[in-house]
Amino acid sequence: MSRIGRLPIDIPAGVEVKIEDNNKVTVKGPKGTLVKELPTEMDIKVENNQVVVTRPNDLKKMKSLHGLTRTLINNMVIGVTEGYKKVLEINGVGYRGQKQGKKLTLSLGYSHPVEMEDPEGIEVTMEGQNLIIVSGIDKEKVGQYAAEIREKRKPEPYKGKGIKYQDEVIRRKVGKTGKK
Repeated sequence: MSRIGRLPIDIPAGVEVKIEDNNKVTVKGPKGTLVKELPTEMDIKVENNQVVVTRPNDLKKMKSLHGLTRTLINNMVIGVTEGYKKVLEINGVGYRGQKQGKKLTLSLGYSHPVEMEDPEGIEVTMEGQNLIIVSGIDKEKVGQYAAEIREKRKPEPYKGKGIKYQDEVIRRKVGKTGKK
């Protein structure tokens, strides 16, 4: 049995989980509602305030889908109760960000400012000029948008300039040395 897949998911108070046909799971909570269609092969049941995922057989594909399905439902439950948050740091002389309405404007050393529009269901806030906080209830969307922001100027290994995740460690390299 999958170690992750067999763990039941506790449903906290104020959270409602509905499973419709074709494994369409709807999780409703204090922060919002998430709907996701999960693999139809898995058997998902709500019994005594817990969600239980079981697999029909022990084929390799079923084993891998078992843990995945359970984790996706768990992420939805955490999302509607606590939400998800990613913090990005802008490092470098003259590199900064600004927030105007739903638009994030980044000055990253290019000849033009980089403008990004917040996607639906994602909230972006700035702390000072060099901390970007991406938050929302869908873990996948939060991670994807944070990755798109980071992609605009990845941190480079020599001076560490660019946009990095707050908990990311950049492996630094030694620069050129002069002639002997």
